[in-house]
Amino acid sequence: MSPPSSPAASRLLSVIVVAADSGPALRECIRNVLDWPLRLELLVLDNASNDGVPQAAARAWAHDPRLQVIYNRENLGFGTAVNRGAAQSSGDVLLVLNPDCMLAAPGATRLLEVLDSDTDIGLVGAVTCNAQGKPDPASWRRDPLFRRAVASMLGLARAGVNITRPLPDHPVDAEAVSGALMLLPRRVFERVGGFDPGYFLHCEDLDLCRRVRDTGLRVVLAADVHVLHAKGGSSAHRPIFVSRHKHRGMWRWFRKFDPAARNPLLAGLVWLGIWAHFALQLPILFARKLLRRPGGNRHGEPGRGQ
Repeated sequence: MSPPSSPAASRLLSVIVVAADSGPALRECIRNVLDWPLRLELLVLDNASNDGVPQAAARAWAHDPRLQVIYNRENLGFGTAVNRGAAQSSGDVLLVLNPDCMLAAPGATRLLEVLDSDTDIGLVGAVTCNAQGKPDPASWRRDPLFRRAVASMLGLARAGVNITRPLPDHPVDAEAVSGALMLLPRRVFERVGGFDPGYFLHCEDLDLCRRVRDTGLRVVLAADVHVLHAKGGSSAHRPIFVSRHKHRGMWRWFRKFDPAARNPLLAGLVWLGIWAHFALQLPILFARKLLRRPGGNRHGEPGRGQ
């Protein structure tokens, strides 16, 4: 299909960042985004943080009309907060960005170029990397169907959920990309109804990618755009809470999209497997929580409760 007539650079980009005790990374993310030479607005949705960073950022950039901090009275969850931000935004293009993601200006421009390269592209992601530059496997994934999860457990990487072959140096079609960074036109976001509020945390990105593809549009990984993702800044101090919602998200995605869910026996086995996996993780999660409490951190840093 032919590329759209108006270049992305001429449109207003709405950057939506959800914060939940995200710490200093949020301030760096705001500074980074506001330095982009693009026509943009930045909406920070604060999910009842206790660290004071959203308020401090609002004061620090009070002179910049592009920044709007929206305070939620409670933690609404990731997808619901993004939906609220999208409803209050004005841009033709939406960029959902984690507060611990540092996307360079050329990368932001490149993502817009990829989105505008073909009218059948509905969502664009990027390769998220750790501080050492190692790509996160979640950057390029397949739908987490039951048969693929089994293949992953059996070590059959080629048939598993994560795509393990080397990343290309150009955009490629994907079934799912990381929710740490997702770029899509407002019309597509509204067409699919935004994020499913039934997810509180985790798997809502897989759900959104699937619903975009179900409309006949493509999900594309801009494999030539690499983004530093600190990962876990908002959730490291509450590992049990995060893991519980991650497992809930797995179950919701399975029930919505996996044909195997139509088999009651198999669905029951999947439910048992998901929550057995959560139960097996609890001792490790409790240990992590204890280490982050005051006096429990071996490095002398103050811990934070769930």
